[in-house]
Amino acid sequence: MLQVWQVSTSEIHSKVERFYYTYVLISEKDGNYYVGYTKDLNVRFEQHQKGEVTSTKYRLPLKLIYYEACLSQKDALKREKYLKTYYGKMHLAKRLKSYFTSRGSKQNLDDE
Repeated sequence: MLQVWQVSTSEIHSKVERFYYTYVLISEKDGNYYVGYTKDLNVRFEQHQKGEVTSTKYRLPLKLIYYEACLSQKDALKREKYLKTYYGKMHLAKRLKSYFTSRGSKQNLDDE
């Protein structure tokens, strides 16, 4: 039997606020990637776009192309580190294959 739970908007927001996010940005200027993690994805992306992040300020504009939600900061940091490895880049390449195809890009995540 299928069970359906009703969840209020405030319950959803309180749960979302508990997540940490691992994310991938692409520079529309040079086509390179940036992988990071944050507690507040919207605020962090805005910081990137305003040039407030040293690693990306000369690579503007940026586009958010991927993110994952983690239940703890430790998990998000671990995921960020993994996504920067060879195997993590291969995982992202598979996950983002349709994005790259739609852009007509043969860009490789190894270019980061």
